[in-house]
Amino acid sequence: MENRYEPAEKMHWSGRKSSNRLYLHEKVLLTNLNQIKTLARGENGIGILGYACDEGVKRNHGRVGAAEGPDAIRGKFGKMPNHLPEHCELIDFGNITCTDGDMEAAQAALAQGVQKIREHGIFGLVLGGGHDLAYGHYHGLKRSLGKDQVLGIINFDAHFDLRSNENGNNSGTPFYQIGTECREMGAAFKYLCLGIREDANDHSLYDTTSVLGVNYLETERFQLLQLELVLQEIEYFIKGVDALYVTLDLDGFSSAYAMGVSAPSPMGFNPQMVTECLKTIIHSKKMVGLDIAEMNPKYDLDQQTAGLAASLLHFVIHRVSLL
Repeated sequence: MENRYEPAEKMHWSGRKSSNRLYLHEKVLLTNLNQIKTLARGENGIGILGYACDEGVKRNHGRVGAAEGPDAIRGKFGKMPNHLPEHCELIDFGNITCTDGDMEAAQAALAQGVQKIREHGIFGLVLGGGHDLAYGHYHGLKRSLGKDQVLGIINFDAHFDLRSNENGNNSGTPFYQIGTECREMGAAFKYLCLGIREDANDHSLYDTTSVLGVNYLETERFQLLQLELVLQEIEYFIKGVDALYVTLDLDGFSSAYAMGVSAPSPMGFNPQMVTECLKTIIHSKKMVGLDIAEMNPKYDLDQQTAGLAASLLHFVIHRVSLL
C-alpha cells in the first residue's frame, strides 16, 4: 500500500480562524495511516480517506478529472462549522493514489486502508475519485466484519454500475464484480439502488439486476412526494442485513446541484431526498462506512459540486458522532 499512499496535507484544510475550534479545519487531525492508534474508551472517531483515482472513469470512456476530487471536497469541508462533540475525533488519513493506470492495485490499497481504519474503531468516510472505489471500499469493510455477517450496499446513483467486466474492470463494473463474487461463494448479494434513471442504463443492465437479484427504485418513485414509500423500502432492506455500506454517486444528483461530475444530467434527484433517506439509514446504527464518488472539479462551477459533497459529509458526521 505504501507506494500508493500520500499522507494528509495541511494545505487542503483552511478557513476562518477562531479561538475555540469553531470550524472543521481547526478540529481535524492529520494522521499517517501507518501510525493509526485505537481510540481510548469513551472516544469515537470519524476518519477521512481519499481515493485519488479516475482510471476507472477513463476506462469507462467518461470525463476524467475525478482524481482531484478528494482534495476539492476537503477544501470546502474544512471551512464548515464544527458542531462535533469534544470526544469525537475528526481525522484525515490522506489519499490512496493511482498514477500508473493500475486501478486494481489502488482498489486493493483502499481496501487495506478501510479495513485498518475500521479495526481501530473509527468510522470511515471515503472521498472519490471514480465509482470504482466501491470495489475496494466494500472489500475493506467486509474483511473488518465477522465471517457470517451480511454486508448490504445502498447506492444513491443514476447508474446501476453493473456492467460486465468481461473486457476489464472500470468505474461501471464494481457492483457486477461484487455480485458475481458473492454468487461464486454462495454468499448473499444485498444491493439496493436509489435514483436509477432509465435513460442512463441500457436493457442489458436491467437484465443483470434480475440475474443478481438487485433491488432498485427509479427516479419516478425516488422523490419527496413518495418519501414514505421510499423509506419503507429502505427499512425493509436494512432488516435483511447485518451491516450497511452506503455510497453516494454525485452524478445521481441533478446537474442543477452537481455539474462537476463525470456524467452530468439535469434529470437527477435533489439533496433533500438523499438527506431524508440518510436519516433513516444512520438511525438504524448499521452503517459501517460511507463514500462519495465521482467528484470532478475540472467541470465544477464555483465549487458548487464540491460544496454539495462537503454539505453531505457535514450532515453525516454530525449524526454519526451522536450514535
